[in-house]
Amino acid sequence: MTVQTTETASAVEFAGVTKSYGAVRAVDGLDLRLDRGTSVALLGPNGAGKSTAIGMLLGLLRPDSGTVTLLGTAPEQAVRAGRVGAMPQSGRLIGGVTVRELLGFVRLAYARKAKAAGRAAAVPALGELMDAARITELAGRKADQLSGGQAQRVRFAIAMAGAPDLVVLDEPTTGLDIEARRELWTVVRGYAERGGTVLFSTHYLEEADDHADRIVVIDRGRVVADGTSDDIKRRVPGRTVSFDLAGPVPALDVLPGVVSSEVGGGRARLHTTDSDATVLALAEAGCVRNLEVAGARLEEAFLTLTHARGARAEARAEGGAR
Repeated sequence: MTVQTTETASAVEFAGVTKSYGAVRAVDGLDLRLDRGTSVALLGPNGAGKSTAIGMLLGLLRPDSGTVTLLGTAPEQAVRAGRVGAMPQSGRLIGGVTVRELLGFVRLAYARKAKAAGRAAAVPALGELMDAARITELAGRKADQLSGGQAQRVRFAIAMAGAPDLVVLDEPTTGLDIEARRELWTVVRGYAERGGTVLFSTHYLEEADDHADRIVVIDRGRVVADGTSDDIKRRVPGRTVSFDLAGPVPALDVLPGVVSSEVGGGRARLHTTDSDATVLALAEAGCVRNLEVAGARLEEAFLTLTHARGARAEARAEGGAR
């Protein structure tokens, strides 16, 4: 199944977008542009504005101000033409029908939309669609009697039924075990490798690290970091020193350069601003066992970026209250 594309300059563009719910500003002057043919992870803590941004992107919500452009047109128009596929975080599949019957119905609905929009040739055949989502062996199964991982692959097939230029995945692997997550990402990667554009949100940061060409971190409705995984990690100063525990261990948090420490599973992890001084102190204490020095993980960078912004906002609020 090939992905049909057009010559629009970008897949998604937010320009000065705001959205409030009463006194709460969920999206606050959001400026964001996503290129076509990329896989982008949208990250942020709870309440950061991710779901609101995705809702506006799909035409489900209207911004209070600013503009949202999807594949060179208004979101509602792109969705209506079948050029966007969406996979929600949850939702039950229709009961009493087989996977083949369900996908056949959805594909027919998309085919009618595509014909009206002059894209009829883009819609894949049913067998091609099931092959791409790796669900051919599930064709005769009842749609409401699948495992979590199988159901998610069916939902992804539904999202791809109109041969979309863009697929939006909202927490696609929540509740799945490791094997089911791996299978779903194999399917998503196949779509991206055929030229599709993927925008996904996730709380599993290793998924963003492994599967995103670009990571956008938002907090309090604004972009606080944007780049590759390595770019994001470089935003955090310092390094991590880890080693195996054996025998007496010195007080870790007072070692030179150490700002925090974690101990578990027979191993210690020290976050340090001066890894050389930390390693020398560990060597003097006889604690150099399977020593490893590494840069920040994506999780550490994410927490640092979002917590730092939150702390600054709280400080401003306190200052204004005085």
